[in-house]
Parts: sequence; C-alpha cells; structure tokens
Amino acid sequence: MSGLLAETLGTRALMPETAETLIPERPTLPRLRDAASRCTACHLYKGATQTVFGEGTRKAQVMLVGEQPGDREDIEGEPFVGPAGKLLERALEEAGVSRGDVYLTNVVKHFKYEQRGKRRIHQRPNAEEIGACRPWLEAEVALVKPKVLVCLGATAAKTLLGQSFRVTKQRRELIESELAPFATATVIDPARAERRGPPPCLRRLRGRSASDRRGPRLACRPRRGRCGRRLGPSTSSGARRTCSSA
Repeated sequence: MSGLLAETLGTRALMPETAETLIPERPTLPRLRDAASRCTACHLYKGATQTVFGEGTRKAQVMLVGEQPGDREDIEGEPFVGPAGKLLERALEEAGVSRGDVYLTNVVKHFKYEQRGKRRIHQRPNAEEIGACRPWLEAEVALVKPKVLVCLGATAAKTLLGQSFRVTKQRRELIESELAPFATATVIDPARAERRGPPPCLRRLRGRSASDRRGPRLACRPRRGRCGRRLGPSTSSGARRTCSSA
C-alpha cells in the first residue's frame, strides 16, 4: 500500500460518517454553532475558510433554508451575505418582514467549489456531503421549531421534503411535514426577482402582525385557464385576461 493511499484511508477512518456524534448532549444554538465550527464529518471542511452556521433567533417563526454558503459567506462566516443574500434581504424588507424575525441557514455548512484561476465556482453538494451535514440542520429545526419552513431551491427541498418532491412543479405549494406546521419550497431566480420585486407570498405578509402571518397565506400558486396555461394579470377594467388557444 502506497504512503499516499494509506494516509488517505487513515484520514477517512478518523472522519465521522455524519455530524451526529458531534451534536452536543444538551444543544442550544450557540453550542451547536461552536461544535459545528470544528466539524470534519466530510471533506468539504478542508477547502473551506470556515463553517457557516445558521443565523437568527430561536423564536423565529419562519426558517429559510438554502443549499450551501457561497464565496462571500465562506469568507465572512455568515449565511446569505453575498449577492443572492442581499437580494433576499431586499425582498424581505419590501415585504415588511424583518430579517431579525427569520432564521437563515443552509443544508450544507461548508462552501463547495471548483477553483478556476482566481475564481471559486460553486459546485452542488452530493448526497454523501448532504447526509454528513444533515444532523446540524435537523438540530436547528428541532430547536427553532418554525411555523413556516421555506426551502430555497431543489437541494433544500429534496433534503427536507423528500426526494420525490419536484420544486419545478410543487413550488409554493404548502405540504404536510413533521418539521413544521407549514412547509413549502421556491425557486430563486435573482434576475426575475429583481425585475418583478418580491414574490407574492412575501408581499402578502406586508402590514400584518407576526401572529397573523399564517402559513396558508404564504401559498401563491398562479391562476390557470381551462387549457392549463397561466392566466395573465387583471386588466385595468378589472376583468381577468383569458388564455388563447395555441
């Protein structure tokens, strides 16, 4: 056995299969954050600058879960501080939802990337990396106990809502989940969101008290005609546009 192969196998033997054994006996968010900072459950910690744990209060009613931290998050050590995070924060602000009332986190706590010159290009985490990091996310959900759980993208949706969940077909639908009274998922398109403002499910929260922000009102499914096509917005006269045949 070569020295390099022996060293690799030895390193794998020392790495836990998941972060389950690293969860504190009496977890709190500060204790989880501290324990996660030393996580070596998968190889992603080697290339990352640091662990990027969740941010927010334990009393948050809404939890937003993304895929993984990006380049800026990896450098600053906080979730959703990069370009997509700034866009999300602006959408929350326009919707009248304070970032302080929302718990923000990711499925994977280390940045996975491919180095191309001076740039670090995002790489989607695989099933092994997601499985290794999942205990951290489950512990966060158990402590926060959100009323509304929003999965941002397919990776978060499949991790928390099941592999059969199809975000392109089921986005914005409220589904039953043991993790929260109301759970849903959405696809983030920064360019589209920037043109059209925050999605309807966030706009509908504007002006409402925290106790009145009920889960079903977050659902914002598009209207469809009999042919199955989406209907356009209402006209100035109040009549709805109808879909035309192909």
